[in-house]
Amino acid sequence: MTSKRPVVLVFGGTDPTGGAGISADIGALSSLGCHCAPVITAVTAQDTSEVKEFAAVPTDVVIAQARAILEDMPVAAIKTGMLVDTEIISAVTAICLDYPQIPVIVDPVLNASDGTSLSNDDLGDAYRSLLLPHALLVTPNKPEVQELATQGDTLDACVAELLSLGSDMVLLTGTHDNTVDVVNRLYQANGDCKVFNTKRLPHDYHGSGCTLASACAAGLAQGIHPFTAIEHALDYTRKTLEHGYRLGMGQYLPDRFFWSDASKS
Repeated sequence: MTSKRPVVLVFGGTDPTGGAGISADIGALSSLGCHCAPVITAVTAQDTSEVKEFAAVPTDVVIAQARAILEDMPVAAIKTGMLVDTEIISAVTAICLDYPQIPVIVDPVLNASDGTSLSNDDLGDAYRSLLLPHALLVTPNKPEVQELATQGDTLDACVAELLSLGSDMVLLTGTHDNTVDVVNRLYQANGDCKVFNTKRLPHDYHGSGCTLASACAAGLAQGIHPFTAIEHALDYTRKTLEHGYRLGMGQYLPDRFFWSDASKS
C-alpha cells in the first residue's frame, strides 16, 4: 500500500523535553497528516526552563542526512529550524537550490525562549544573503525579525527588508509584544498585510514557534493555497496551546494531538 502522506524534510535540533525542535516538528506534522523526515543539525541539553548547552552536528553529516532522504522520498516541503552556524546555513541553501520546486519554510531560530543564543556564529548575514532569498515563507517573532533586518527602524520596515531579499511571505508572530491580544501579521511581497488577532493565553509555551512553522509546512506540502495554509496553521497552533499541559517546572508544552481521545486520557 502506497502512503499518500506528503513528506516534509525538516532541519532542526533535538530537544530532550519533547516540547520543541524536531520533537515539535514531528508531532505537528504527524498530527496534520504529513510524514516528517527529520535532519538533525544540533543536539541540545535543555529542560522546560532553559537551554543548558548544545553541540552542532558536523556539516557533512547534515548534508548526508538530507541527501539520503531527497534521493529516496518525494519531499513536498522543506522546513528549517535550528541552524547552528553559517556552514550549516550554506549547506541547507545549496540543497534548496538543487530542488527549487520544493517550497521552503524558514523558522529563523536564533535564541531559545529563555534568551540563550542557539548559534555558534552571528547568523544574520548568512540568513540574509543565503537562505532567506529562497524562502516561500519566513516565520520570525519580534526579536528575530529585528536581529535579521539591520536597517529597519520599525517592525514594518524590518519585514519589508526581509521581503526585499526575495522571500514571498513573512508571518510575524506577536507573542513577544506587550499587547492585550496576540497580533500575528502576514506580510506578502505584493504589499498585502493580513492581521490575525487572538486572545493572549496565561502561560508561556515551549515549542509554539516550531509548531506554527511546521503546521504551515504541512498545509503547503498538501498543496493548500499559502494564505489558507497559514490561516489553518495559526488556528491549529492556537488549539495546541489552549490544550497545553505542564510536565516540568518551566513552560507548558503544546498538545499537538489535542483532537485525539488518547491525548485526553
